[in-house]
Order: sequence, then structure tokens, then C-alpha cells
Amino acid sequence: MKKIPLLLLLPLCLCQTSHAADDLMSRANKLFKPIPTKAPHLKANPATAAKVDLGMKLFFDPRLSTSQLISCNTCHNVGLAGADLQETSTGHGWQKGPRNSPTVFNAVFDVAQFWDGRAKDLQTQAKGPVQAAAEMNSNPDLVVRTLKSIPGYLPLFKAAFPGEKEPVSFDNMAKAIEVFEATLLTPDSRFDRFLKGEAGALDAKEKRGLRVFMDKGCAPCHAGTNVGGSDYYPFGVRETPATEIRPAGDTGRIMVTNTESDRYVFKAPSLRNVAVTQPYFHSGKVWTLHDAVTVMGSAQLGVKLKDSEVADTVAFLRTLTGRQPKLSYPLLPPGSDETPHPQLK
Repeated sequence: MKKIPLLLLLPLCLCQTSHAADDLMSRANKLFKPIPTKAPHLKANPATAAKVDLGMKLFFDPRLSTSQLISCNTCHNVGLAGADLQETSTGHGWQKGPRNSPTVFNAVFDVAQFWDGRAKDLQTQAKGPVQAAAEMNSNPDLVVRTLKSIPGYLPLFKAAFPGEKEPVSFDNMAKAIEVFEATLLTPDSRFDRFLKGEAGALDAKEKRGLRVFMDKGCAPCHAGTNVGGSDYYPFGVRETPATEIRPAGDTGRIMVTNTESDRYVFKAPSLRNVAVTQPYFHSGKVWTLHDAVTVMGSAQLGVKLKDSEVADTVAFLRTLTGRQPKLSYPLLPPGSDETPHPQLK
């Protein structure tokens, strides 16, 4: 058989490599979308600069809590990828919350908020922790009384909600926080660049991991803009996770819907920035991506992934870390003699 010179084979090899990369990119673009660089329009709560500015201040203001120690940023720290590095967050009186705090980054693209989807949007979600006894332990009346006692807030609310007779309200607090949180996006991850046509944005290992992610069946639950966050699924489809990882007492979405088929059903979390938002799962009991991928392989797919498949998948997941928002901590308006004092019990 006549030997073909190596140099003549090189164009064929390069062509095949290019075709494989194009095929992978094409498949990925049918399942995923890049994070946009601008906040989406909220039809029921259109953003203005004044509303975003007010929302940012309220997000960082611990005076929304009874203790005046806990703000939204406490559990959704913008310097820690919108999370808090806790299994479950620490709230009022050192109480521990029942579930891990999801990142607030890109949360505007989720189908609903909280692990069980009990809040339809970020506005509804913003009201929950403020009133939860184990979190900020306040109530609408106290929040409004506090905000009205702080002279600097009235002009900010008037600018954000012009023409309203009573601009300082619990609802408007939540609306302002929502439009601010909608700006907390992390575009330009290496995976996003790959989706936009930059084949070299992922290396060979990361591309293998993307193939594993799609071929093994991870993508049906983790697709779309947020690589997840778009629907609810049982945790333990093929194999029940260890009780530590899926506590028996936390039955998931059934507590919202009262529907038996929703027992141990949770919202599939967004995997955006997953490499920097540990620990994982609603219990917060898994601290490494390697272990999380292994658990998902057995619990959801019913397979024992090879070590190489786990390593490649982890490499791919690390490419989902996007450009983190850079914020300056806001100067909050000072209180007055009428501002309620902190209550620590």
C-alpha cells in the first residue's frame, strides 16, 4: 500500500477537527444561550436609574432586618458570586435556615425563585427573607416605619416611584430590590464566548466535558440561559441520594403544591458560576464539583461516571464562571431619633 505523506494528511485532520468543533458548537447552541450583557426588561416593573439606585441601597441596608445586622447581601454576597459559602445561611439570633442560599446572580432568568419555586419572581422573593423568623425577622409595618424614619430615603423613593401618594411602601421596597437584582448578571464566560462562535474559548478537556454533559443526559434539566433554573425535577430519579444530601424531612415542592408527585421535587439550580458558589444542593452538604457531579450521575442518571468523565465535566462546569459585577458599597442614608432601635431577640 502506498504511504500518504504526513503533510498531505494534515489538512484532512484539521478539517475533521474543525468539523467536530462546529458540530459541538451547533449542538450546544440548540440547548444553551449566552448570558446577555444588559438586564432584561421587567414588563410589570420597568427599571429606571432612580429605581435601580434605590434597590441597590436597600439590598445592602441591614436596617430592613429587626436586628439591623442582616441585609440581602448577607446571604447573597455580591463579592462571593451572589452566595454566602454556607451550608445554610445564618439568620436572626444565629438561627440556621433550612436550605442553602442560591446565588442571586442571573436569578432573573430562573422560572421562579427559591428551591421550591414558591416565589414567582424576584419581587415576591424579596419580601420572603425580610419576614422569615429565621432570616431577617421583620414585618412590613416595621420595615415601612424604619424607612420613613430615615430622612434620606423619602426623596429616593419619590424619584423611583414618581407621582405615587405613598411612595415608601413594602411593595415598592421589593420592586426596587427586584430591578437592582436583575442587573446582577455575569456575561462573557468562556462558555458564552464558545456559544458565540469562539471555538478556542474551550480547550479539549472542556469540550469533552461539554459532550459528556450533553450525551449523558445532564442538559435536559440544565439548559437555557442559566444552564438550569427553568423547571422542577425529582431529586433521586434513579437512586435515592444519601440522607445527609437529601434530608428526609425536606420534601421539596410538595410543600408548595400539596401534590404527591412533587415529593422531593426541586427547581434544577442554575449552574452559572457553579465553580465559585459552593456548597451544592439544597442541603449544602456537598462541597466539591467532583462529588456533586458524581452524586448527580448516580441519583439522576443511574450511572457510575468514569473518573475521566467526571474530571472532564468539572472542567466544563468551570467555564460557566462569567464576568462578576463590580459594585461599590453604597453610602446609606443615616437614621434619625425616630428610627427603631435594633432588636436582637
